[in-house]
Amino acid sequence: MASLPIPRRRLGRTELSIPVVPFGTLGFSNQFGFVSDEDAVVLIKHAISLGVNHFDGARCYGDSMRKLALAMKEIPREEVIITGRVCCHSGAEWGGYGEGTPDYSAERVVADVEDQLEWLDIGYFDGVLIHDPAEIEPTLEKGGTLEGVLRCKARGLTQFAGYGMGPHDFHLKAISTGDVDFILTFNDYNLIRQTIAETILPAAAKADVGVMNGWSILRGLLTGINLESEAAQERWKDSRDFEPARARWQWCIERGIDMLQLAIQFCLRDERIHGNNIGSLNLEQLESNVRAASIPLPEEVWEEYDARFGSNIAT
Repeated sequence: MASLPIPRRRLGRTELSIPVVPFGTLGFSNQFGFVSDEDAVVLIKHAISLGVNHFDGARCYGDSMRKLALAMKEIPREEVIITGRVCCHSGAEWGGYGEGTPDYSAERVVADVEDQLEWLDIGYFDGVLIHDPAEIEPTLEKGGTLEGVLRCKARGLTQFAGYGMGPHDFHLKAISTGDVDFILTFNDYNLIRQTIAETILPAAAKADVGVMNGWSILRGLLTGINLESEAAQERWKDSRDFEPARARWQWCIERGIDMLQLAIQFCLRDERIHGNNIGSLNLEQLESNVRAASIPLPEEVWEEYDARFGSNIAT
């Protein structure tokens, strides 16, 4: 692949310069197809060579953390940006997927971050996100999850504190504390919907909070795969996004436009979004994502797209 200058953006007040498509480590977690240790290390190194040197991961992302740790044995720490999570899914170990109420205590957060850093052997995280809390209030209380991340920040275990979650009101409450440096939203800014445009994005921009945008390609639905195929229709048969995606896919086919490029460039049009986290299963996917993020579409494409599907441009 010819070298392409991957665009970078400032992640809000963190002042971190991140690639516009950070690498979501879920991509090599074995959840979307098997990725060997050797292939994962090659994939990580190649991503860095292309300028995608921001890796965003979590304990709950399958086998990805162990693979990232293997790669980091061969990569200087200063060459990469690594953001991690304190998972708050359930009462399972370290807040992983399961049943029960998560441990929202500050003490658990510190122990969790210390354990992850020992496992990864990287010294510090560039940022730690509080990941998918079922409730926001326990994370904000004295002695709660956010206080734990701030304790880690004070100790140099992480440079910045953030939240990764869905509910807009959760994000707005977190931003209003003044202690949150960056956030990660899910499934709310892509070709199909842009619901954060009038809620989270204005609040984050006003507070200079960095924004990472998850699910910009709807877990593969907006990558340009054949949406008329039987496999695609079976995979997304219960998805409310399938028909809107198929309409856009057909529009791209008729005009010879790369849908993946359209999907990523669409998100890049709003400069209040700094990173669009995407996982790659292999080198081909990685290079496709980088190419799509690096080559802008002509303005006339957007004029025609906006006329057909509506505009997302902030006013």
